[in-house]
Amino acid sequence: MISFVRGTVAHIGATEVVVDVGGVGMALTCTPATSAALHTGSETTLAASLVVREDSLTLFGFSDTDERTVFELLQTASGVGPRLALAVLSVHAPDVVRRALASEDVGTLTTVPGIGKKGAARIVLELKDKVGALTSPPATAEASSVGAGQALPASGGWSEQVHEALLGLGWSARDAERAIATVAAEADNPDQAGTEDVPQLLRAALRTLAR
Repeated sequence: MISFVRGTVAHIGATEVVVDVGGVGMALTCTPATSAALHTGSETTLAASLVVREDSLTLFGFSDTDERTVFELLQTASGVGPRLALAVLSVHAPDVVRRALASEDVGTLTTVPGIGKKGAARIVLELKDKVGALTSPPATAEASSVGAGQALPASGGWSEQVHEALLGLGWSARDAERAIATVAAEADNPDQAGTEDVPQLLRAALRTLAR
């Protein structure tokens, strides 16, 4: 069981980061918000969850243990795998997911691509009693010290970063381009010039694809 990964950030992608741990590059799949909170060359500690399949070993990284706890909780529901659980956390913060489950808010869950009304109702039914024991702990040493509102460092603009993130979450290039076109007007608003928040824009694109 890998509980956390600590080292130097060697690479940052929209949905994957590579952390140099003693000369070994550990690739962790994560949410765009987690990626956006990191800086290449800086030291970081990410909470981690290793998902083992017959044909793969995938390490998922999280900004703190609370995010990892919700990620693992979601997978205990029927039909929810690690990719869908990560998609939930890409759209909603852990506290939002927790409140949706506790209050049986099916509508919030259906804003996540891949979750319909029946699926959301099933998730709520199976997890509403489990989520009551969860609390939102304060940030620990496993959380990055950098704020999550920063844009992902990449050579392209926000649209390229969001496009990469959508592909990483399993959407086709055509769907990604359609979603980006839908949110482009908001991102290019002169009143928001220079303040594009890639995680926020990605969430907007995901909600567009969920319609």
